Amino acid sequence: MPSIPPTTQPIAQPITLPLPLTANCSILFPDLPITARPAAAAAAGFDAVEFWWPFERSVPGDAEIDGFVTAVSDAGVVLSGLNFTGGDMAAGERGILSDPARRAEFADNVDVAVGIGERLGATGFNALYGNRLDGLDPAAQDEAAAENLALAGRAAARIGAVALLEPISGIDRYPLRTAADAVAVLDRTGSDDVRLLLDVFHLAVNGDDPAAAIDQHADRIGHVQIADAPGRGEPGTGTLPIAALVDRVVAAGYRGRISLEYRPVTADPFGWLTVR
Repeated sequence: MPSIPPTTQPIAQPITLPLPLTANCSILFPDLPITARPAAAAAAGFDAVEFWWPFERSVPGDAEIDGFVTAVSDAGVVLSGLNFTGGDMAAGERGILSDPARRAEFADNVDVAVGIGERLGATGFNALYGNRLDGLDPAAQDEAAAENLALAGRAAARIGAVALLEPISGIDRYPLRTAADAVAVLDRTGSDDVRLLLDVFHLAVNGDDPAAAIDQHADRIGHVQIADAPGRGEPGTGTLPIAALVDRVVAAGYRGRISLEYRPVTADPFGWLTVR
């Protein structure tokens, strides 16, 4: 998606976040090539980055993988998180977890993603659920998703990481809209190695109360991402009480990183942060 042109509108109230941060380099630094973004994050003061699946294919070649790994390691940052393949995101796909016909592709992708994560220190791997498919019983998709997610959790656990699942907004055919939707899938896996990815932007846009989701599902949260709503810009550009939500998740026991997963809309996309 195209980046939003920056404005010069200042953000009124700087925020201090009480947890370590990670910069989502698939959405931040949009004017730079993917392999230049880890260094840009390091220059901006971050010690960790995360990415959506950064390759066109679910199983890229060794040279592509090595180029990505080198870009992250040379920047001196940790790859804290990585998405599994999202399928053809440009065409509207949002994951292949629930597609029974793509089980082998997903399993192969898990092997590659976890291998990259092992080299770079990843602690979480996000599995997008996948859209509802025409002509296929939703129950068959849900069964495939639970089995694939359990497989991903087992693979992640081998390197001390977890698999993650998130509700998202903007795609009508994507069935996970609320935190409760995602937790129901986690329950079906029967695994302790899969966790909820709590993205306050997606929940708010979908009409799910992020504060209530934190209270109800605190023990299932494996990762937290922030962006303001509406607009998906940096904190302070919308109406979400980002600082209060982060304080709430900390009070509930979360001690992981907070991911900055927003589209910059101001001249200084990190000007709202008092400490990085």
